[in-house]
Amino acid sequence: MSKQSQIRRTTVPEIRARKGGVPIVSLTSYHAHTAAIVDAYADFILVGDSLGMVMHGMESTLGVPLDLMIMHGKAVVRGTRSSLVVVDMPFGTYEESPSEAFRNAARIMKETGCGAVKLEGGARMSETIRFLTERGIPVMAHIGLTPQATNVMGGFKTQGRDEDSWPQHEADAQAVAEAGAFALVLEGMVEPLAAKITKQIDIPTIGIGASVECDGQILVLEDMLGLNAWTPKFVKKYGDLGPAIEQAVSDYATEVKSRAFPAKEHTY
Repeated sequence: MSKQSQIRRTTVPEIRARKGGVPIVSLTSYHAHTAAIVDAYADFILVGDSLGMVMHGMESTLGVPLDLMIMHGKAVVRGTRSSLVVVDMPFGTYEESPSEAFRNAARIMKETGCGAVKLEGGARMSETIRFLTERGIPVMAHIGLTPQATNVMGGFKTQGRDEDSWPQHEADAQAVAEAGAFALVLEGMVEPLAAKITKQIDIPTIGIGASVECDGQILVLEDMLGLNAWTPKFVKKYGDLGPAIEQAVSDYATEVKSRAFPAKEHTY
């Protein structure tokens, strides 16, 4: 009988212990083949509900269903061996009550094999975060610019420009940390506020359009690779694959049309 090789993934306690240490590396991924590449470098991979916009052409993340998150979560888990995989809870699957959140989070974890879930919201979600963590579901929290609440915020607007709003963001961060979240994403937040929150709480902060002082950073993979026509101003493009892919497709189409397509035996 063959012995199945063991998969050793980064754990939630290991991410939690990185507070103030070596910065945490993270990217999003939505499919097995990109996840396999990212897996060699990322401490955790987020299967973000941004997949609705990036992969499925939605105008926002609000229309992403739970089944879609589970399908992509399965693919990422199958494509990885070492990164902690975190799956976003989509809009409408956790806000109503802690018990609703538990049912949906438990389904995500059982069906995908992921190691944690992420949900948006500060103090208002602290009861839910505590309910989940006490029942064995690790939670990554998310405050600042929360895409699922853009209709309330009036769009994708940087948070904390008005210093009078800082106490609320600080209170949100403290509330989710005390409720048991193992890490906190700070998105679209002015740098001084993000840096201040990072110093105030005892769990790692993961910045996206926030501060280099955060305990880690995350980017949407397609933004980082230059595959999206529009990207946020804070995103540094480490690649420009969009034009390269377009050129490759153009070359292929030209060869097929001119019958210059390589004459190789079509076998596998």
